[in-house]
Amino acid sequence: MSDFKYFDKAYIASATTTTVKTGSGFLHALTLNTTAVGTITLKDGSTVFAIIKASAVEQTFHFDVTFATSLVVVTGAASDLTISYL
Repeated sequence: MSDFKYFDKAYIASATTTTVKTGSGFLHALTLNTTAVGTITLKDGSTVFAIIKASAVEQTFHFDVTFATSLVVVTGAASDLTISYL
């Protein structure tokens, strides 16, 4: 068996605050499936570590970073995005 790890995924399609994972983990990427309507904020618990501006076009943002407390995604408007994480 391979040591390759498959990422979990979370799909977000509304203006909401989503705790993607509680506890420590690894954020691989955020994929915008359509142009962002509102700002997208990424947090480790309550600590902001990235903000993607409204009107960002379809693309994948690779982060490859760890988080210690939890992975929280805040979408300022209805969104169409996928989070890849461990």
